[in-house]
Amino acid sequence: MKKVFVFLVLMGVVKMGIAQRGFNLSERKVRLGLTVSPMVSSLKPQESGVTRNSSKAGLNFGLMADFNLDDNGNYALASGFQAVIGGSKLMYDAGKGLNDYRQNAAEYNMKLTYVEIPLALKLKTHIDNGMGLWGQFGTYLDFPVSGRTDITSLNQTYDKVGILAQMNRVNIGMLLGAGIEYPLGGNLTGMAGITYQNGFVDVTRNSKWDDGRINMNSFALRLGVYF
Repeated sequence: MKKVFVFLVLMGVVKMGIAQRGFNLSERKVRLGLTVSPMVSSLKPQESGVTRNSSKAGLNFGLMADFNLDDNGNYALASGFQAVIGGSKLMYDAGKGLNDYRQNAAEYNMKLTYVEIPLALKLKTHIDNGMGLWGQFGTYLDFPVSGRTDITSLNQTYDKVGILAQMNRVNIGMLLGAGIEYPLGGNLTGMAGITYQNGFVDVTRNSKWDDGRINMNSFALRLGVYF
């Protein structure tokens, strides 16, 4: 996780240096920026025997990249390289969950970290004073880099049980978002909006958990700055 954070910081510093060239938005084919977006994630069971106890506050942070498809910046491919920290609390009936803990009903407090690559079509309309409204629709690829859970069963708690090996190695889903951009002076442009992600792939490997399909969904307050 520390290596991912250092990489993102270095990439941001490189882009800050490039931004000093002073290109206008309409002249730039690629815009790079940084995002720090608080979010709420939840794991949604699809079969009986597992129920969601609560959602979890999390964070999405890293690099944003808009590849403009026209000279005015009205159409773009939105991508990036980000870290996602989320999870949820799930209640497993006896006979469900990891082999070492399935003798009795147990609560799993999941803490999951992914590296994410979004890919969406972004549409933007310009309004007065350099402000603009944007919307996007697309998909994303998530690759797990850390997975831990606290397990509580019969009033006994097992802390920080590693579950990375029991997670599926990729997650993919639908990405929706909308918001506003506004000039901050010079080459800086602020961005704020709301995004929703709906996972299509089972987060946990069913052969290890016997829990059917578990999807991860999230709402995020999208905050960022383009350089």
